[in-house]
Amino acid sequence: MQPFELNRHGRIVFPSNFVPELDFSTLSSVEHLDAVIRRDFDTKAPTVSEILARHELGNYGSKFEIMRDMALNVFWADRFALMMFERRVTRWGDVPRNRDDVYMPRLTPWPEAEERLGAVEEAYHSLPRAWDSAAEDHIFDRLFAVFGSRRHFAGDLPSVKPTVAQLLSDPENITLRIRHYDPNHPVFGYDEILDCHEDVAELEALSRWSMVLHNQQPWDGNEIELARVADLKDDDYVVVSHPRNREVQRFINRVASGKTRKATSFTRHEPVAPSTPYPAVDVRSEFTVAPHIDAIAVAHGDQVCTNEDLIRNTAYNWSPMSADEITAKTGIEQRRYTSGTFEELALIAAKQAVAHAGIGPQDIGAVITCTCTSGRLIPSLATWISGELGIGQTHASFDLIAACAGMPYGLAEATRILQQVKRPVLVVCVEKFSDKIGNVRPSRMIFGDGAAAIVVSPAAEGDAPDLEFFNSYASGPTSEVNSIIWPNPDFDNFITVYGPEVKTLAGRYLAQMLDEIKAIPSPDDAERSLLDDIDLIVPHQANKTMVIELAANAGLSADRLYFNIEKVGNTSSASIPLAIHDAVRDGVITEPVRIFAPGFGAGAVAGYTVMRIDPKVVVPFETTDAG
Repeated sequence: MQPFELNRHGRIVFPSNFVPELDFSTLSSVEHLDAVIRRDFDTKAPTVSEILARHELGNYGSKFEIMRDMALNVFWADRFALMMFERRVTRWGDVPRNRDDVYMPRLTPWPEAEERLGAVEEAYHSLPRAWDSAAEDHIFDRLFAVFGSRRHFAGDLPSVKPTVAQLLSDPENITLRIRHYDPNHPVFGYDEILDCHEDVAELEALSRWSMVLHNQQPWDGNEIELARVADLKDDDYVVVSHPRNREVQRFINRVASGKTRKATSFTRHEPVAPSTPYPAVDVRSEFTVAPHIDAIAVAHGDQVCTNEDLIRNTAYNWSPMSADEITAKTGIEQRRYTSGTFEELALIAAKQAVAHAGIGPQDIGAVITCTCTSGRLIPSLATWISGELGIGQTHASFDLIAACAGMPYGLAEATRILQQVKRPVLVVCVEKFSDKIGNVRPSRMIFGDGAAAIVVSPAAEGDAPDLEFFNSYASGPTSEVNSIIWPNPDFDNFITVYGPEVKTLAGRYLAQMLDEIKAIPSPDDAERSLLDDIDLIVPHQANKTMVIELAANAGLSADRLYFNIEKVGNTSSASIPLAIHDAVRDGVITEPVRIFAPGFGAGAVAGYTVMRIDPKVVVPFETTDAG
């Protein structure tokens, strides 16, 4: 499934937010599956009784609010079919009896179904419209055709349906029969769902939900009835379930055989502080070759995804949230995605940086790629870039995984390598999150795509280094080390963020880094602190609201910090150099300045660089292809 697509209205759509999919190869047991189902469906969906109780208490302020709960209820009722099975209406006489990959529902009649579901319909009509009466009524009609047709209890459905043989083992078992089946019953095509358009973002998301749910029951709901297996005739039409793919059937086979995998467990040690602190590295005193920054070039993603776009793509497992609430929580108004490949994004930045530095492939001594989202292992992205740049040989080309501290880590390694090779080192920071998020809302709210490339060369004899101080750290409590995970089998291998733990590690590291540079004398005036002589602080663009709060706790006012996260989102290793570029573009940096650049993030890593930036080294971004 594509991570995102543009529909015919020019709007960005995330298919995985509407069409639930689960990678069953990652599931270890039925308990694991049930935990995922509970998280994504049970905890979000109200029962019919709860919907009616909420209405009696006056909790619904509009038709939209009750429709949202109705849709969540249907997603919950169809939770296993959505994830595991494709339903097909089949003549009973043609249903195979002995196959282990053909299933049928075993149902419990709900005597009060018609009365209770009818009461929900009356509740809807008694409420005021939220935005658009015609649009809301149209969505309701489509939704209620599915919601109002249920005649069985949905709470006791097993995750693995019985096979036909198992259903037949007791003639009193109840299943679904369709009195009159029309094989031409209309369903919505993929493009119809993709191209759904409503003026109100919330209604557009709900309209897509209703289309997907409609497709789960491609028959007239008025023709549904429950029947004993013993009463089925050959010409009756029944609903048969087939596994959606091979991995679903393999999972069922594992469960049936008892050969499920045990979940991996880890010993969680209490962290022990280092015997002595790791001091900041003073580049002037510790290295003979002074690093000079020749170029900083970036590549922004070409596709804008606004907070309004996120609301238009509200997934079935998201809690209600408005576009303004996303901004308030994260400081992000939009993020940028690339429609190209991860490699292309990196190469665009690398080529521009090398051209601006005025060097050729024969001059580059090393290529370091800082990223935590590369799907390329062999060859590494750094060696691939080396080849694409026409470099015959480097001293070293390698990928470095330090997540949001990627740039400080990368520049530190470039400075060390510079001492040996005494020729330019290319540092590329690149991330593509847009295809690693799926329907995980915190990740979708935060992350974007972007790349930056920095050329670090030996400074002229006698010149001061542009990279003045750096330090790096990693580890801590395992809750912080595992605060951002990708791939995460508990979330279908998509990237997931555990916010409180991230905030804890970011606060811990930010305070530590600030204490360090407060204690370092300024290179220009030993009577002053290095922090006093910082012209601009460009932090990792993690979450603007969080970073401003943590900085205030550490004694820093927001006016000392520069952010561009509002427009590009969190791009992890690329975020600091992208922000430096944009600070020059926006006229915040107009002359050489000293910058403090702290990074912190996944794996409980952190690092900072104190460096001088001349705006002349920053390359204006041009939208070009990688060729």
